[in-house]
Amino acid sequence: MAIAHYRGSCQCGAVSFEADTDLDQTITCNCSRCQRLGSVLAFAPREAFTLNAGEDNLTEYRFNTMKLRHLFCKTCGIQGFSYGEKPDGTAMVAINVNCLEGVNPRALSPHAHDGASA
Repeated sequence: MAIAHYRGSCQCGAVSFEADTDLDQTITCNCSRCQRLGSVLAFAPREAFTLNAGEDNLTEYRFNTMKLRHLFCKTCGIQGFSYGEKPDGTAMVAINVNCLEGVNPRALSPHAHDGASA
């Protein structure tokens, strides 16, 4: 795969988005949050992400270093994405691949990231 365009949403559809990302570069993480959520994550530059609907229906959660803005739907509780920065300060989005239309995250081969030790 290469960078492709995807559409995604929360379960109830109140929050929807689009992103250009590479699903060959996905990760799973064992940090205290990702492990519980079972997220498969893809990353995109902030300018390659568009929030189409639901900004007013998002609530935020931060933990640990407080750098990632974990955003989830106030109605159904699904976390479709998070805003953050790369180590060099570039704005990025971590996208929950489980929320992308037409994608089977279980068919991907994500890299295992050891967030629990970070």
